[in-house]
Amino acid sequence: MASRNEQPPHFLFVPLMSQSHLIPFTQMAKLLAFNGVSVTIVLTPLNAARFNMVIDQAKALNLKIQFHILPFPCLEVGLPEGCENMDTLPSNQYVQLFFAASNMLKDPFVRWLSELETLPTCIVSDFCLPWTADVASRFKIPRVVFQGISCFALLCSHKISHSNVHESVTSMSQPFVVPDLPDTIEFTKAQLPEALLQDSGAWKRTIEIFKAAENSADGILVNTFEELEKMYVQGYEKTVKKIWCIGPLSLHDRLILERTRIDGNKTSVDGSECLKFLSSNKPCSVIYVCFGSLCRINASQLKEIALGLEASGHPFIWVIGKNDCSAELDKWLVEEKFEERNSGRGVIVRGWAPQVEILSHSSTGGFLSHCGWNSLLEAVSAGIPLVTWPLSAEQFFNQKLIVQVLKVGVGIGVGEVVDPMEGQKTVFVKKEHVKKVIDQLMEQSGDGELRRNRARELKQMAYMAVEDGGSSSSHCKLFIQKIVGLVPS
Repeated sequence: MASRNEQPPHFLFVPLMSQSHLIPFTQMAKLLAFNGVSVTIVLTPLNAARFNMVIDQAKALNLKIQFHILPFPCLEVGLPEGCENMDTLPSNQYVQLFFAASNMLKDPFVRWLSELETLPTCIVSDFCLPWTADVASRFKIPRVVFQGISCFALLCSHKISHSNVHESVTSMSQPFVVPDLPDTIEFTKAQLPEALLQDSGAWKRTIEIFKAAENSADGILVNTFEELEKMYVQGYEKTVKKIWCIGPLSLHDRLILERTRIDGNKTSVDGSECLKFLSSNKPCSVIYVCFGSLCRINASQLKEIALGLEASGHPFIWVIGKNDCSAELDKWLVEEKFEERNSGRGVIVRGWAPQVEILSHSSTGGFLSHCGWNSLLEAVSAGIPLVTWPLSAEQFFNQKLIVQVLKVGVGIGVGEVVDPMEGQKTVFVKKEHVKKVIDQLMEQSGDGELRRNRARELKQMAYMAVEDGGSSSSHCKLFIQKIVGLVPS
């Protein structure tokens, strides 16, 4: 078996193969490497190809980051070949197979560790990969869990599951108050993540395995910063061993590249068009619309969004995800001459857009978002208020934080979780309401001005957190010191 000798700290990252997990993992790799740690990220071939730029940046920055590639067992579990990332799955029926394949990475991972001359100093594992707990125990390697969601969401989930308060309501639409929180927070059962509603024995055992793996870890890294949700950080820390808040990782990433004069944001043709469009508009005038890479929205709802954007009269950048680029929508856009009609006032991007650069541009005044945590942190770091349109997972929790606690957003009014792989079956929001809420967000006085001022305050807090001596920067250093102290010399 491998042994551990005197060496610089070497941290081994094991993420879930999904964009919303991989992006913060790679950002965290650069942060730790910038603080003197050598990082190896376990990836599969398709995902390694997607993140090759990370290696290029690491070389340019003289950071010690490398990938270790493990084949993803698609065919062995019945997945179509090439389905190595959650966003490549054809439909919801493949999700369980995807997690089965993710769990099958354990054996080749163990074989690789056994062949190493020197073991890593620490394993940083995704919450969704509890088998890493067994591996860390076997090789006597310190292990921490990375949580890529807010402490608000983590604490809400914990309080609901432990109190079973949601089981006392008689309908999916009846609101209930989450107990023992710093604020009065209400949800309905229809807004809860599926994990909290499952009552099968198999699913409960799965959740118990996840929680046991988290509790056995030496601590938890969270992509947030203390000042953003201080009471919820403190509340969640009471339920686990130790928390290090090291976010916003996207802001750390941007500042590392800026300090070292590396262009980490080379844009596509569409990206360049976005930035050129922004530069032609007035400050705080453009509404940016993006629903992330995973969720699917039906063509009828997308048409309502298009017409609502147009009716609002505000300049816009609208990103249509690759899973939403349908023949029906394209045909409608052509027949309606929508892009021609809005030439000079709106830009449609199909697939990918440079979101951080768009949000950071002075002309961007609002963000209509699905409330994914990575996106919300990017908006907070840019000082941008939001229209919140949660779809799945913990996104209704995130909406409550943004709208009710932080007071930098306006809810679109949707009331139930949708299956991210299957998408919406009906139109939830009509064009008139899309227009109304965008107008509400973008107003220059009254509540609109208050939200904008509050968003700017949060931006300042985020920057202070990641600066030397700031809370997140300090937590990162303390985390590294703690782990190095756990390793016998």
